[in-house]
Amino acid sequence: MSTQPRAPLAQRGHVMLVASTGGHLAQLLVLRPWWEHLRRTWVTFDKADARSTLDGEEVVHAFHPTTRNAANALRNLRLAHAVLRARQPDLVVSTGAGVALPFFAVARSLGIPTVYLEVYDRVDSATVTGRLCRPLASAFCVQWPDQLRWYGGAEVVGRLL
Repeated sequence: MSTQPRAPLAQRGHVMLVASTGGHLAQLLVLRPWWEHLRRTWVTFDKADARSTLDGEEVVHAFHPTTRNAANALRNLRLAHAVLRARQPDLVVSTGAGVALPFFAVARSLGIPTVYLEVYDRVDSATVTGRLCRPLASAFCVQWPDQLRWYGGAEVVGRLL
């Protein structure tokens, strides 16, 4: 890994967007004005909503289910190693869920900055993925001030959906 300082993302321009399908993916899609001018690679599941929504995008399919499935967790860890080394993104962004953890762990080991955005519909407790990714995240964002109870010091960015 180079010790040279990184240029601003707008000059480098490759972001990896990692999310489960459904609402997690929908929240990343709302950020289109931010990522649409960047080179991007999506990591999500091979499901109908992702296929239709991400038609024409560069997509890597992760293994699912991720909840309580050790075999797929290991598969996604190997996938994260291969994809992050091959694509060499400048930033990894995720809204969860389980697919985020292996990508954050590998990104951290490679010195790639990460941003985790906690989902908008979880204000009564922290998510498992949020708790696991928080120590690995370069930046941690929440959508509601109430979420600061679970993630003190996070950045409140406001509601996306």
